[in-house]
Amino acid sequence: MSGIITGRETKKEESIIKDKNSPRKNKSKIIAGLLGIFLGFLGVHRFYLGYKEIGTLQIVVTILTCFVGGLWGILEGILILIGNMDKDAIGNQLI
Repeated sequence: MSGIITGRETKKEESIIKDKNSPRKNKSKIIAGLLGIFLGFLGVHRFYLGYKEIGTLQIVVTILTCFVGGLWGILEGILILIGNMDKDAIGNQLI
């Protein structure tokens, strides 16, 4: 695809083209890390980075494990801050 909509693209392809061409702000590594540490049990950091499915899964795991699964979010927050997780859902570098 050249980025020009010719009328043959489906609605899904059209939205993908618009998403790729729309300006995106890079997400903050510090904000994502702190969200993970303090609200990670709710998957807030994952929603912030664009990972809706994993964020939802973190909520479910936290509820099913009586908040023990919340450690998952805390660990991910630490990993984000030390640089092991450095991209958002669409591949943009965290700044």
